[in-house]
Amino acid sequence: MTTSDSPLTQDALKTLVGQAALHYVEPGSIVGVGTGSTVNKFIDALAGIKDRIRGAVSSSEASTQRLRALGIEVLDAAEVPSLPVYIDGADEIDAHGYMVKGGGAALTREKIVAALAERFVCIVDESKQVATLGRFPLPVEVIPMAAAQISRRFAQLGGTARLRLAGDQPLVTDNGQRILDVTGLAISEPLAFESQVNQWPGVVTVGVFAHQKASVCLLGTAQGVQTIAY
Repeated sequence: MTTSDSPLTQDALKTLVGQAALHYVEPGSIVGVGTGSTVNKFIDALAGIKDRIRGAVSSSEASTQRLRALGIEVLDAAEVPSLPVYIDGADEIDAHGYMVKGGGAALTREKIVAALAERFVCIVDESKQVATLGRFPLPVEVIPMAAAQISRRFAQLGGTARLRLAGDQPLVTDNGQRILDVTGLAISEPLAFESQVNQWPGVVTVGVFAHQKASVCLLGTAQGVQTIAY
């Protein structure tokens, strides 16, 4: 609780963890920046120290626009051999630092930038903590011609895949692909599951982040920011 009788709102928790993530930004470095409402809070905080960093590598067009609007240089991932840290949110995170991501449809670029980083700092509020991944619909970026086939494969695992829409049309990702959201799964072995689905023809990226798991989680709670290392 805060010092008053009112609990912190989810938005306030996002602001807290976004600001706390500045602690992991090394002076003079290039920062990996994710996507989503919590990351937007981090980007806003990062603007306050923009003169102390070289720039950022962004995981989405939306984050790129926000960074540039605040005067932070955005570099192409192809030009950066490595990053000291990648800071991003998650739709779910378990006790091992394994995550489900992709609610903002940026999972492929998020995984690419995460793979460049020595450390993944996940910033979330406590509503994202789960015992087993799968409560949040699992995003899977797919090539359009494979969507029906991949949906059938998930059905064999007990899942129900639905094409994500933007209005009444299929959502198109920054990469020109589609998103399937899969419900009904309990992902008890995230590493094996991620490896399995990655092998299916037509899958661009599955939203399980087990091979690129979190190193640290900054968890926004009613008592403040809790730091969890994995």
